[in-house]
Amino acid sequence: MNEDTEEMAYSMKETLAALADLTRIHFFFVWPLLFCSGLMLAFENYGGFSWELIARAALIGLSGFLAGLVLNDYVDEEYDRREVEGSLTRYWRPVRGRPIAEGRISARAAFAVFIALAASATALAVTLPAPHSLYVLAIMGYSYLVEYFYQTKKRSQTLPIAQVIGRTDFALFPVAGYLVHGSPDATALLYFLFFYPWTLAHLAANDIADIRNDRARGMATIPVLYGMKGAVAWTLGFSAVHAAIALVFGLALGPITIAGFSAGLILLGAANYIVLREKSPGAAIRALPLMHASLLVYAIAIIAGAVL
Repeated sequence: MNEDTEEMAYSMKETLAALADLTRIHFFFVWPLLFCSGLMLAFENYGGFSWELIARAALIGLSGFLAGLVLNDYVDEEYDRREVEGSLTRYWRPVRGRPIAEGRISARAAFAVFIALAASATALAVTLPAPHSLYVLAIMGYSYLVEYFYQTKKRSQTLPIAQVIGRTDFALFPVAGYLVHGSPDATALLYFLFFYPWTLAHLAANDIADIRNDRARGMATIPVLYGMKGAVAWTLGFSAVHAAIALVFGLALGPITIAGFSAGLILLGAANYIVLREKSPGAAIRALPLMHASLLVYAIAIIAGAVL
């Protein structure tokens, strides 16, 4: 292998590593699964099961969510350079860290990746019959705007407006999957009400884990606004609300889903116990995998309940 070939291979390797970090690629399987959990509920309610539609929806969910993750890093490029502690970064980014802030990929190139991913999701969404295409496109556009709002608003606020509004985008993600085939109805509303408190609890745990960096960046996150005890109370409170709505949602979906929700709530309870016991960034880092596992269990339970 000559020197030019070796240099080209190294450059390609570095580019792939940067893209892996930019898209948090090790979590790739979660997003289509969560998106399609909504679709499976729509099949249960409206009929018309289709493997082709599942594949299309999975690609919409994957490319659309990855675009949002890239947008997150693009908007926060300047602030990410102020990072002083890398534990949470290493958890979310599998290879090395924050590729834009570290100069491994340019902001312009990252924005091009965002456009390519968002365009792919859009192109697939427009192939859906109306009004389903319009539902999905509306949620997609709203979500990207809200992600930008969240990233910029939390730099200067005295109340957690960024968090309360910002997490509606994540909560609407599986609802968009439902609307690929279904219509706005009680099931779609229940899914949103079930998932939204989880997103707020997860956000606070994530912020607890990253509190040193957020203080260095000047970000008004939950623990910065309310202290560690306040952030723990926020996590516990929204987890409790989530658990109550999970009972209502589970009863509407049947025994298989209830059993899965019970397992997910056990994982979420264990995560809350770890955070409550230690009230520290290290505890939150250990709790996050349990919270993410609960999300995975919920999606699988909803799909299993719809299929079996």
